[in-house]
Amino acid sequence: MRVIAFWFCLVGLVPIQTSLRELGVQTETPEKFSMRVITSGLWDPWEILIGPDGRLWVTVRSAHTILRIDPATGTTTTLATVTDAHHSDTQDGLLGLALHPGFMRSRGLDFAYVSFIYDIDPGPAVSRRMKLRRYTFDAATGTLGKGVDLLSDLPSSSDHSGGRLAISPDLKLILTLGDLAANQLGHQCDLNHAQDLPTADQVAAKNWTAYQGKILRINLDGSIPADNPVLAGTRSHVFSYGHRNPQGLAFGPRGDLYASEHGPSTDDELNLIKSGKNYGWPHIAGDRDDRSYVYANWSASSPAPCASLNPNSASTPSSVPQQKETDWSHPDFVAPLRTFFTVGPEYPFSQGNAVIAPSGIDVYSSTAIPGWADSVLMTSLLRSTILRVKLDQTGQAAVGPSLAYFQTQNRYRDVAISPDGRTIYVSVDNYPPKDNPGSILAFSYQGAK
Repeated sequence: MRVIAFWFCLVGLVPIQTSLRELGVQTETPEKFSMRVITSGLWDPWEILIGPDGRLWVTVRSAHTILRIDPATGTTTTLATVTDAHHSDTQDGLLGLALHPGFMRSRGLDFAYVSFIYDIDPGPAVSRRMKLRRYTFDAATGTLGKGVDLLSDLPSSSDHSGGRLAISPDLKLILTLGDLAANQLGHQCDLNHAQDLPTADQVAAKNWTAYQGKILRINLDGSIPADNPVLAGTRSHVFSYGHRNPQGLAFGPRGDLYASEHGPSTDDELNLIKSGKNYGWPHIAGDRDDRSYVYANWSASSPAPCASLNPNSASTPSSVPQQKETDWSHPDFVAPLRTFFTVGPEYPFSQGNAVIAPSGIDVYSSTAIPGWADSVLMTSLLRSTILRVKLDQTGQAAVGPSLAYFQTQNRYRDVAISPDGRTIYVSVDNYPPKDNPGSILAFSYQGAK
């Protein structure tokens, strides 16, 4: 049984040579689409969504700014700068953004919610935490006023922090938190807490340590919803658990919640998120199938201490406990709707990892593009493409092949769909600079209306 190496989510550190077609993805040639650059020169645009004003609302991770962009002209306005956001690595800074459904509807509900990483250490050292904050839009000035902190001191790291944010149809905030890269690379000696559940004492003390590797469901004032699941005897903000690094989050037309999740060297996931369910990490990557992934718990190395080991070694040291996927089971485990990609031990990992590095997602439910209705659109950081996964009529299963569109040399971060369903907006990372670094792109359907 081959133990696959963990990958680090940056293009260039691992060669990606195996083609999507070799991994079972059909590459579509979108003849009826045109592409244009709406704006460029942004410092890592992260979240992109369509506001009720028809403008693009964008968080810029490394510049700590919230922008409002006219998709027709590219005219950009800075709504706010989150001055206490911290950026010193490739996955911290200003992250998620969600707008209240009553935004700009003259109901006094002009609230914008953001998630960001901040440093709680006043000295030269960096100690990262995540914060959830609410801003109020001032229509007179066209800016976001002073923020109100709703939830602070959430666990964070230089890697695998999650940070995607959405609002549910029943007006709850949904926030993803990654496993902080515990048990891999520079964090290989950190205990992975994705399976740990908070105790009543921790919740009472506002100790959110066990929230690592979770998807949270939060009242709009930051409190714990009374109908959240009771897990291990305790009700908390935790909605689901056993996650590695969920970076995409979207609701479907029936209210179903979908999330994309980074896998290790294989088995990125598209998940249907359900209350109280366990998504398996770190015991399971993708399906519980014993193909390539084996859970190697570096933090439990004995007798050789973890700190003495080389995490980049070609094979896992014998002192590190290993566990096959089928050696673990849980009554609440939920398998993914789809994985990208499950491969066997014969896969040539020397040619690159079998992953796409999924980030943002959105659900396409329009009839404007024939055949696209009820599909999840997913950005790929490493494969420089938008993947489309068709859902069945219930929204509970993925059907048909995975389809790849708009392949470039860009690191696609997030995706949003225009109200008329004819334009796909995409944000592009700065690192590494490729075709359109730091840009917002529009792919517009040119077919018959």
